[in-house]
This record gives sequence, structure tokens and C-alpha cells, in this order.
Amino acid sequence: MTKKALIFWGGWEGHEPEACSKVVEDMLRAEGFDTRREEGTAVLGEDRLGQYDLIVPVMTQAQVGKDELANLVAAIEAGTGLGGFHGGMGDTFRADPAYQFMVGGQWVAHPGNILDYRIEITRPEDPLVEGIGDFDYRSEQYYLHVDPGIEVLATTTFSGEHAPWTKGTVMPVVWKHRYGQARVFYSALGHVASEFEVPQMKEILRRGLLWAAR
Repeated sequence: MTKKALIFWGGWEGHEPEACSKVVEDMLRAEGFDTRREEGTAVLGEDRLGQYDLIVPVMTQAQVGKDELANLVAAIEAGTGLGGFHGGMGDTFRADPAYQFMVGGQWVAHPGNILDYRIEITRPEDPLVEGIGDFDYRSEQYYLHVDPGIEVLATTTFSGEHAPWTKGTVMPVVWKHRYGQARVFYSALGHVASEFEVPQMKEILRRGLLWAAR
């Protein structure tokens, strides 16, 4: 049976949500998914949201209706997979702890803005990152508040150059976990659409979305 994915996008334009959502849609279609891509949060209030095998938010700093959020959480808890990247999933609904609990973390800062940093794979035997290895990356280095129950697949270490008190802090970059009956995947990489040209970033996200899908 063909798997179905819903991608909803919008919010802060600096993350190029429309362009990024198109890249994700192409990625999933190449894997055989039947995709639906919608701007805004209204789609989250529709009946039968649980018909989707995967939901991908590509939306930053947005507000969501109470009923829309409750419908989304119920669908994920019942088994619809959730997967995404950077602020498009890690800073989607900043005012809603119920959403953040589901994701497993929340963006709070990126000291120094765009800079060079290192990604270290922490579980090289995990199929989501197997064979990829550590790599250098140029983007925002996300500082997140994270759930201690997540399964961390990759980390980055803060130098403290731009926020001295963070020196030596090891921060999760890629993780997975369970929420109710669902699989949830997150990667902090992918500030703008051009970052999909980095093969490690794109491959980790591809594998993660496929894993998260019911």
C-alpha cells in the first residue's frame, strides 16, 4: 500500500519554508509516497489526520489553533509518524509545550549565527546514520532544550566563542524517539534550501523520514 505524507509549511520566511517543503516533497515522492503539501495550519484541523503515515512540519515561529494542535497531537500519539528538521520542526509552535513534548526538544539560540562546526555521529551502527561518519557543516549551530529521553544519533560541541558559558557543551543534533504509538525523528540541520546540497544532511533526513513513517 502506498504511504501517505502530509507536509505543512509557512511561518518565518528566513527559513525558506516553501522551497524547503518542495525539496521534502520531491524526496518523499522519489520514495514512493503519495504527498500532500499545504500552506498554513488549517489542514491540521481536518478530520482523519491519522490517515497520513507521516507528517512533516516546515514552519517556524507560527501560531496554531488549540483544536488544530490537539488534532495533530492525537494523530501522532495514535501512530502517524512525525519527522522534520531545523526550525521547521524544532521551532514550529514556540508557545505550545504540548508540541515541544512531542518533538523532544525546542530551539532556544544559535550563538554566532552562521558558522563552521563539526557534526559527530554518536551511534554509527544505527541505520539512520550508518556509514555517514563525522562531518563539517556550515550553518546555524542550534542550541536546544532537549528531552533527556531522546535517542541521540549525532551531536555538536560548542566552542564558547560566541557565548562563553556554553564552552564544551555537547548538544544533540539528530535524534529519534517514540511518542505514543509513533516514531518521531528530528535533525537540527537545514537552515535554508541550499543546505540540502550537503549530501550528509540530505541523506540523514531522508533516512529519518522513512524511519518515522508508519
